Amino acid sequence: MTDANTAEPSDLGDIRENYLAQVQRRRLYGGLTLMIFVLLMVSGFVVADDRNAGGFWDGLHQIGDYPADVLSEAWEKRADLPSLLWKFLPALTETINIAAVSTLLGACAGLVLSLLATRGLARWPRLIPLFRRLMDMLRAFPEIVIALMLIFVLGGGPIPAMIAIALHTAGALGKMFSEVAENADLKPVEGLSSTGATWAQRMWLGVLPQVAPNYLSYALLRLEINIRASAILGFVGAGGIGYELRNTMAWGPGRFDEAAAIFVLLFSTIVLFDQVSSQYRNRLTEGLGQ
Repeated sequence: MTDANTAEPSDLGDIRENYLAQVQRRRLYGGLTLMIFVLLMVSGFVVADDRNAGGFWDGLHQIGDYPADVLSEAWEKRADLPSLLWKFLPALTETINIAAVSTLLGACAGLVLSLLATRGLARWPRLIPLFRRLMDMLRAFPEIVIALMLIFVLGGGPIPAMIAIALHTAGALGKMFSEVAENADLKPVEGLSSTGATWAQRMWLGVLPQVAPNYLSYALLRLEINIRASAILGFVGAGGIGYELRNTMAWGPGRFDEAAAIFVLLFSTIVLFDQVSSQYRNRLTEGLGQ
């Protein structure tokens, strides 16, 4: 008993020393990682600044000149703002339609891909890696890259933007949907399988009722992102309000009031959809919590 009691403090001391050594080692590794990250950021900034037409620090004092010119001209022509908002409303409607249709198509494709890439639910388990790599590939390419390739083939307009956003949405939502489906209860699926239900029937009746709230919440969040993406794609000739904004900004002084009106429309739309979708997502979350 005496030997055991005398040995116990030494064992605790060894454990304490090992723990402190591990903590110090982790701090050292963390410090080195942070230092490497900072060096990479600084070196990358220096290289990018050297390749610019003008230096970042040299032009930093001019960062507010363009917004000031837009606001001053918009304020001088503020009486024309209601008519300008009405003028660009069809372009905004086109942007919203592009985002809505692409979100719907991407969500449907992501739903199918997620079920085919989920362990325990996949129709062909051996092809799970194939479907997962397909989703990785779809979300690896930015929408603007896909849109530029499609514009080269199909010409300018909303169709290339819609296809580009839908493909990227399918990859992004498919990944999130798959993570949700992995946590689904398999007992309903097993029960339906015992009755001779097909794979589609098992997914429709056994899995989708469990994951539908989360799926809908992610789809609403993606709709917000796609509205901004569809506006950005307008700068490359994909139509919508982004196309009108590019023209007004390229024209320069004299049409800054139109640019300000487009900014107001776009900002108001994004805020509106953000608030509405947030309320619906909160309701869905509260329903899941209950």
